[in-house]
Amino acid sequence: MSIHPLAGKPVPKSMLINVPELISAYYTRKPHMDIATERVSFGTSGHRGCSLKNSFNEAHILAVSQAVCEYRAEAGITGTLFMGIDTHPLSWPAQLTALQVLAANGVEVRIAENFGYTPTPVISHAIITHNSRERQCDGIVITPSHNPPTDGGFKYNPPHGGPADVEVTSRVQDRANQMLENGLADVRKMELDQALHAECVRQYDFVTPYVEDLQSVVDMDVIAESGIHIGADALGGSGLAYYRAIRDRYGLNMDCMHDTLDSTFSFMHLDWDGKIRMDCSSPYAMAGLVSLKDRYDIAFGNDTDFDRHGIVTPSSGLMNPNHYLSVAIDYLCRNRPEWDSSLAIGKTLVSSSIIDRVAVGLGRKVIEVPVGFKWFVDGLIHGTICFGGEESAGASFLRKDGTVWTTDKDGMILALLAAEITARTGRDPGAYYKDLTRKYGTPVYARIDTPATMEQKEILKRLSPDDITIDTLAGEPIKAILTKAPGNGAPIGGLKVVAENGWFALRPSGTEDIYKIYAESFIDKAHLERIQQEARQIVEKLV
Repeated sequence: MSIHPLAGKPVPKSMLINVPELISAYYTRKPHMDIATERVSFGTSGHRGCSLKNSFNEAHILAVSQAVCEYRAEAGITGTLFMGIDTHPLSWPAQLTALQVLAANGVEVRIAENFGYTPTPVISHAIITHNSRERQCDGIVITPSHNPPTDGGFKYNPPHGGPADVEVTSRVQDRANQMLENGLADVRKMELDQALHAECVRQYDFVTPYVEDLQSVVDMDVIAESGIHIGADALGGSGLAYYRAIRDRYGLNMDCMHDTLDSTFSFMHLDWDGKIRMDCSSPYAMAGLVSLKDRYDIAFGNDTDFDRHGIVTPSSGLMNPNHYLSVAIDYLCRNRPEWDSSLAIGKTLVSSSIIDRVAVGLGRKVIEVPVGFKWFVDGLIHGTICFGGEESAGASFLRKDGTVWTTDKDGMILALLAAEITARTGRDPGAYYKDLTRKYGTPVYARIDTPATMEQKEILKRLSPDDITIDTLAGEPIKAILTKAPGNGAPIGGLKVVAENGWFALRPSGTEDIYKIYAESFIDKAHLERIQQEARQIVEKLV
């Protein structure tokens, strides 16, 4: 992975996007259905694309929105649909398009007051809380997550409140593409002004219920009473109004940054590849907040739809997501007395093995699943797991009383939990993690992203154990070759090779034209590099 010479530097004005060009292309350009990259494609986190590449245009949103309406009718979903958008430029017109279709289909829709922005976890929270009294609510979130400003995205959350599973997304995707091929003849569409004034489309206060309910999942009192100085960086995302509301409601000593709209994201620092990317787990993208680490007792930022978290501490700067997950798990399981001891810990199989060691120390079972938060939904709803976390800095956990909070990732509660940990223990999460490594060992973990064609990604997605011809990994006997997750037997969309003190996993991205090599060593950096080298050699032979 080659690091761009401007990585971690402020964005040059010459690299800022042309928003009018992007919006114009959304309405004027049409997808070519014989080109695979221009069709609707639901990856790990919904459909994503760019209007300038004919992959996220009005036609796509018309088709996908109608497909969602048809799915709702077939599934008997009649409750309110909560819709949120983030601050990417394409999210605004996409919401207007979706409203035209939803209103024409008579769907009861709630959007943010004053056409504001709503984080992914807030939509999940709204679905979960309303389904306790109004059955079969669901949601749409228009966001490409942390992707560059040129991108758009569309996600559907069914009544369980979390990401839709493959069965649902496949039905929506296939029906949307069918409608695109038929010239959108089956799409019901209302004129925009009529849709905005339709009886079924109403504005809704998402902020107040979520902010008020936070005290049921995070100890807001201990944070406020401690007086710790907190830095909260909204990174210009959909939670623009939320940290201010949280600060004011709970009386926190909190500075709020980048909480006004800038859809060019001109305040960002360039990511590792020289792109503007609101990745709160990247030390390059987060360089601005990291430079302020000594100003705060704890600081944090979120990606554009606020489902991910980045934790910045005085002791260690930006924490590796795996390190913070292990801290959060250990702390929560020791400080949530109402949680049943039988509740398991959910992790993706590309997350650090230190989580497994922490779980053993806590006497709790680990359920290891493929990448994708959808695999944690049932466990959170039915109370079989207390925590579900991904290596990409996304997680959620139960309320203090052991009931479900959200079934989608919630970057805000993980950020506020870092403040709770700091306030209660007198140590920031970075120092807490160092204590864990003294007990469980110090892993060295890294992920390598490499450009890949669609054909190469398909090859890696269909790997089998027979494709691995070696019997040792970095000098140690291979203990397991996995193409299915141990926790639920689901295909992992790649492959994982495990030895006693290290492992690697190969997986094509579901949202970008790259493949990823995850690797970890419990010996040292040289051992990790040897694992990575052997993994690369395997990929070169396969693709």
